[in-house]
Order: sequence, then C-alpha cells, then structure tokens
Amino acid sequence: MTYQSINPYDGKILKTFEGLTDQQLETALETASTCFESWRHTTFFERAIVVTKAAAIMRARIDEFAHPATLEMGKIIGESRDEVTLSADILDYYARNAKEFLAPQHLKPSSGEAMVESSPFGVIFGIQPWNFPYYQLARFAAPNIMAGNVVMVKHAGCVPQCAIAFEKLWLEAGAPVGAYTNLRISHEQVNFVIDDPRIKGVAFTGSVDAGKMVAARAGLNLKKTTMELGGNDAFIVLENADLDITVKWAVWGKMNNMGQCCDAPKRFIVVEELADRFLDKFQTALAALMPGDPMDKTTTLAPLSTEAALLKLLDQVKRAIDYGATLVMGGNRIARPGAFMQPTILTNIQPDNPAFKEEFFGPVALFFRVKNEDEAIALANNSEFGLGGAVFTQDVARGKRVASRIDTGMVFINHPTDSTPDLPFGGIKNSGYGRELSSMGIQEFVNKKLVRVASINANGTNVPDTDFATP
Repeated sequence: MTYQSINPYDGKILKTFEGLTDQQLETALETASTCFESWRHTTFFERAIVVTKAAAIMRARIDEFAHPATLEMGKIIGESRDEVTLSADILDYYARNAKEFLAPQHLKPSSGEAMVESSPFGVIFGIQPWNFPYYQLARFAAPNIMAGNVVMVKHAGCVPQCAIAFEKLWLEAGAPVGAYTNLRISHEQVNFVIDDPRIKGVAFTGSVDAGKMVAARAGLNLKKTTMELGGNDAFIVLENADLDITVKWAVWGKMNNMGQCCDAPKRFIVVEELADRFLDKFQTALAALMPGDPMDKTTTLAPLSTEAALLKLLDQVKRAIDYGATLVMGGNRIARPGAFMQPTILTNIQPDNPAFKEEFFGPVALFFRVKNEDEAIALANNSEFGLGGAVFTQDVARGKRVASRIDTGMVFINHPTDSTPDLPFGGIKNSGYGRELSSMGIQEFVNKKLVRVASINANGTNVPDTDFATP
C-alpha cells in the first residue's frame, strides 16, 4: 500500500511513501515485543519524564507539527495549532495522573485482605483516522505508554507526514525504540497484525463497516478492543434557549474541522417556537464563511480532506434530495481548485430517506423542527448511532433532565460535544464501545488483578473447616 500526501487545497501531490514489507513488519513486531519486556518494568516517574518531554517538544514547535496537518488534510492552520496544543495537554495529563489512576485499589472483603492491581497488557495496536492526525494518536498513545504498554499504530494513508512526525517525537523525547511504532501497512497486513499473538489489544477509530471487520478479527483471537465509530449527533434547541449564543455554537460545532468530526452536530432539532428564527440566523452565518487557503489565518472555509470525501458528500446530498429532502442552501462543489464544498442545510427529511440515519462527515447540516421537548428527545434517540449530543436551554436543570433521556455516550448542555483530556470520550450503539481520555481511558488495556490475603484461623491455619467432599 502506498501512503501519499495530497494537498486538498490544490490537489497537488506533496510526498509519497512506500509501505512496509512483510519482513519489515515482522522486525517491527519483534522490536515492540522486546521493548515491552523492559518498558513494563519502568516506574511511572521514568515514563512521565519521556511523556512530559514529548509534550514540551510539541508546544515548543507548534508550527512544525501544525503545518503538515494543514497541508495533508486541509485543516485551517489555527485549528491545526489548537490540535497540537490539545495533544500536548493530553500527554501532560497522563504524565501527571497515571500513577494515581492505576494505584492499587484496596477492597473490604468480609474477611482477610484484598486489593486490585493494574498491570499492562503488552503491545497494543491502534488503527487511527485522518481527521485529527495528532489528537487521535495522543489520546491512544499517552495512556497506554504511561500504563506500561507499548503501541503500534496504523495511521490513515493520507496523513503519512503527520504519522512520521509523531513517531519521531517519541524517539526525540527519549522513548526506547519500539515504545511507539508507526506502521505503513496494507489492509491485508492489518489482519496479520491483529492475528499476531504478540498483539494483546486493538483500538480502532473509524467507520462502522471497518470497525465491524476489525472487531470481528480481534474477536476471533479473543483480544480486547475499543471502538469509536462516529455519530449522528443531535443538537437540540429548546424554546427558552438564548438564540444568538446557540447559533454561534451551532456554527462552531458544525464547521469546526469542516464538520469532519465524529462528535460534530449532524442533526439540528429545534422546537417550533424558535425554528424559523434559528434557521434564518444559522443560514446567514454559514453563508458568511469564506473559502481560501487553509494556511491563511483569515480563511474561514477550508477544503475537505480529500477529493473522495467531497464526492461522497455530494452523492449523499443528491440522494437525500432524490428521496424528498429540501435543499435550503449549498449542496454543491465550490467552483475553484481543491476539495471545497458549500456549507449545506437539508430539511424535510423523512424516516424513509437514507439521510435520516446516515452520518454526513462534512459541512452538511440536517434541520428538523419539532413541537416540543418530548418530540426532540424521541427524534434524537431515533438513530443507530449514540456518540454525543447537545441541549441548549437557559434552564440548566431542565437541560440535565433532557440529557438523562438521550441515549448517547456524551451529552453537553449549552455547548456542542467537545473533548478535553479530563473528560471521558466514547459512545454506545453503532458509535462503538469503550472510553478514551480521563481516568477511564487508561483502564481499557490494563489487567485488573485481584490479590487476596486469606484470614488466619484462631488455631493458626487458614484451612477450611468444611469437608466439601462429604455429601
């Protein structure tokens, strides 16, 4: 498999990289396995030195990391810089907190003593997407490396320079060879890696169909997996929401990273009282976005990540209209070089329309008007996905009640679904399982071993006084 950087702003090929041969892959697996046998015995303090230095390097050279992200997948340069900073924050977070998160848990059994120890699994394989080429790597690597695991990563084929930069980061920070390994491998080689007995767990972020294949393959090998598979997040606007603030967050949530976020709002569900005014303000704000070079800090509308991504979205919009949806705005390619698409709003989407349950991974908003709160919740839950969601209301207590009724892994009140190092990230239903980030993220690939000390009887023995062989 060839890994290739193509600038989506102008379609030019930046650089091409060859994939690993089977022998090179075998060498990498053996190196990682050998590295684990020593890394697992390092202290939290020793690991934290490496992880903290990696964070410091990212902060000191923000532009050096940010530029490849913008060039390879079209992210606006300011957003790329923010992603580098967030990635460094994640590294620092686990460097500071891993020891506490994985401290022995002392239990209170009815007799004797007991505790649960946490120990690393081994070599963990991660398959990561292109949309956040550093953040995705950081949230996978940082907790696992701090837990004493080592990681191998197959990154997306369109961001090879970001993948290489992140691997070099760990070596420069002092990690031993094999602690973090970037794998430029084919889909067939992915199956070989999952099957390899040296791999002890698999973390996947990507599409539902690909996730099913990875989970099935890992399941055949009885290997633990985590899955983050995207979403169809609802953005609920109740009648007492502050409309101006709500619209600003709606635009940010929909257009951040050009809408190429698993947890971006996809379905805007607005009660009747505010529906017309919200739609008018939302449309006006989206229309004001200006396309341009994502390396220019004044650009507000970036290209999509690839030509293929653009064509898929255009096809989804066309099919939605063919099934009866109304095009409020946009829906077309922008007439200029690069993978640019107009911000788009679709409405009148019926349950038999494929768009009703699809994920639109880009600048396409689906607009629904509902009579009341109950209809909003029912519509939000009528989805095969369950990643995140948002509720906008000036009554926070009401917002909390609504959030409790939404079937997703995350719900934010008066803010679109977002990600910070100290908040767990993950979903349910077709959005996957498992959690990343926070204290929960570091627990996924560690062995929770029970250590029990039995009580000593008065006669100095702990031999049971019951003869279980006696009928």
